[in-house]
Amino acid sequence: MTQITPKITPIYQTSVFKFEDLDAVQQYFDEPGSRYLYSRNGNPNSDELAEAVNRWESGAGAVATGSGMAAIFAALLTYCQAGDHVLCAADIYGGSAALLNLELARLGITASYVPFEALYGLRPYLQSTTRLLLCETMSNPLLRVVDLGAAARECHRHGLKLVVDNTFATPALTQPLAYGADLVLHSVTKYLAGHSDVTAGAVVARAAEDAARLRQIGTVFGLTLSPMESWLSVRGLKTLRLRVAAHCENAWLVAEFLDEHPAVAAVYYPGLPTHPQHALALAQGGGRYGGMLSFRLADDAAAVNRFMQHSERFPFAPSLAGVDSSCSHPLTTSHRALTDAQRAELGITVGLVRLSVGIEPVEELLADLAQALE
Repeated sequence: MTQITPKITPIYQTSVFKFEDLDAVQQYFDEPGSRYLYSRNGNPNSDELAEAVNRWESGAGAVATGSGMAAIFAALLTYCQAGDHVLCAADIYGGSAALLNLELARLGITASYVPFEALYGLRPYLQSTTRLLLCETMSNPLLRVVDLGAAARECHRHGLKLVVDNTFATPALTQPLAYGADLVLHSVTKYLAGHSDVTAGAVVARAAEDAARLRQIGTVFGLTLSPMESWLSVRGLKTLRLRVAAHCENAWLVAEFLDEHPAVAAVYYPGLPTHPQHALALAQGGGRYGGMLSFRLADDAAAVNRFMQHSERFPFAPSLAGVDSSCSHPLTTSHRALTDAQRAELGITVGLVRLSVGIEPVEELLADLAQALE
């Protein structure tokens, strides 16, 4: 029979793998990674995705998970148990806050929220059981940029781990492990897969022992990603560099346009020279600033509705990072789990609109925004 050597890894759509005899089973346990047993424990497709993300982030090992939320859960459990305390940046994805407030608190893991300005002076927020700081490279939805090197030094000064959600920036712009982060996580659903057709996550460790712990958590809790979605994510990841470059270029031009529009009160994009962390974003992003931005209309639901109803190229779709542009409304979607006080402190009001700028011809995006804002 002619030997078949595929260029692309096939989809191993199987829940279980066969063994010849008892010796083969013993080999599985004696030599980790030598073969596969059951797809919850590992599958060639999910392992290929984990290895690809690990290479992008220059880590010691990674695990692919069934969603970005599963990735956050796995990352926190790598370092925490009942009775422990977590510090979390106040500027954080609403789902992360919901996980901490609603579920991990129920398991005995408590959390305190640190204002952006205090991330490099954590002492007032420390408890004897504090284990880590969770933050985002670029915050959702206000695009504040964390100085990862300073945050890592502050964490390690106090014996804490730094866990960074790098979803907005992607490793094509920033690699947090290089700045001293201990774990970096992604909602692969977003830029890494890139086509709005996958739900997946990934966590990458700087240390091999943390990578082993991640794999154990993924297996025991059943967080493993399916073969088909792993395969789709790997396929998307192959064009990450090209897609991110196009996202960044379009978003920069959109941000400049909105910044000059009379209907827009403010624009939040690190690429604008007026952004408070513009210089930091320039350094950490290699001259690019990502494809996400937010802008502020009048705090009037009717005004926001008119924009959404008239826009044809930015449909209201509460996610991000697909090749097609979209808009979202943090107050009523991603950040609705925050308290009223938290949202007010962050400035997440009814007039705040978040844009995920795609890779379409930018002149079409600008024309659509112009007519929708009239």
